Amino acid sequence: MPKSPKIFLDTSVIIAAVMSPTGGARLLFHLAQTGALGLVAGKGVLQETEQVLFRKAPQLLPLLAQLLDEIHLEIGGEPAGSENQQAASLIDYLPDAHVLAQAIHAEPDWFVSHDKAHFLGNPVLEKLPFKIGSPGDVLAWMRDYLES
Repeated sequence: MPKSPKIFLDTSVIIAAVMSPTGGARLLFHLAQTGALGLVAGKGVLQETEQVLFRKAPQLLPLLAQLLDEIHLEIGGEPAGSENQQAASLIDYLPDAHVLAQAIHAEPDWFVSHDKAHFLGNPVLEKLPFKIGSPGDVLAWMRDYLES
């Protein structure tokens, strides 16, 4: 049996999963619960997610904790200096470069984000060894993956 695809989550996707029970981000969480895919996020992504929710919707922090527990989220390790350098050479905005370095370190099949400014559709990132897309892109790919 093939291994489950490994999906790296950006902050925007985790927040979307918490905020919307019917969106594509939450569907990724449901698929992770079934074992159809594995979800991973870096420590920095999780810290940023918590900070954003604390500022904008603190009442959702318990739901965040519950959802992360239910999906058995893998927490990625700290990127190496070379991974940070590679990411910084691809993304000018330092906070997003650090997120990209976390993804590079995690070696996912996909990096999923809602960030159109730095990640989605960025042709410079096409040379990375993983795909980058929105939750909808990953779900479309998953349909094909599960059917094959």
